[in-house]
Amino acid sequence: GPVLMIVGLLVVWQGLYWVAGDIALRSPAQTVRFAFTLLARESFWLHMIESGKAFAAAIAIAIVVGMLIGLSLGFSRLFGQVFEPMLVALYSIPKVTLYPILLLTFGLGISAKIAFGAIHGIIPIALFTINAVRNVRPILIKTGRALNYTTGEMVWRILIPAALPEIFTGIRIGVSLTLIGTLLGEMFASQRGLGYTLMNAMGLHNVDIIMSITFILIVFAMLVSGVLLAMDRRLHRRV
Repeated sequence: GPVLMIVGLLVVWQGLYWVAGDIALRSPAQTVRFAFTLLARESFWLHMIESGKAFAAAIAIAIVVGMLIGLSLGFSRLFGQVFEPMLVALYSIPKVTLYPILLLTFGLGISAKIAFGAIHGIIPIALFTINAVRNVRPILIKTGRALNYTTGEMVWRILIPAALPEIFTGIRIGVSLTLIGTLLGEMFASQRGLGYTLMNAMGLHNVDIIMSITFILIVFAMLVSGVLLAMDRRLHRRV
């Protein structure tokens, strides 16, 4: 299970360190020690808080906008047939090519990082929501119409509860992609954040900081992914 996977990764990591040496890598023990050293620095926490704010805002926007688009296109067959291929086409575009446009629009601040992170998560969440709404059992829709539900009531009382497990799967994937997008935004054009710190360390070939920040991000991503995966499985078991 997960424990064996983690142990295997640590063994491979230690083996690579023995092969590459201190020039390219640090051992797991060295990385963990320096990570705690970084976490004890107030200046490092300023960068973590900056990244946390950008990520939280980006994922909130991605979830809200993605679900609104998905519910609208999934509920309307005509709009879905017209706009879903456009979403798929947009999703295939490398997001890096859009970053100069975002910089011109939002400037060199947290807004550009939030926007860049959000565009990574909006489309996957929207596509999963579209499919989730389309897979809702027709009898539920007929029941809502028989009860004379308005469109808003139909969405809130029938579509969202019935489609929630599949929608949550899209949110889980969207969270991972939004985190990647936010960090990339900080790496390309930012003056604060973990991505900015990581890029500076790469320029200075500071292996300790590179390895430690990477380790911290991996631990954070694994924890968030583990919690979301457990919630996802619980929702699917209720269906």
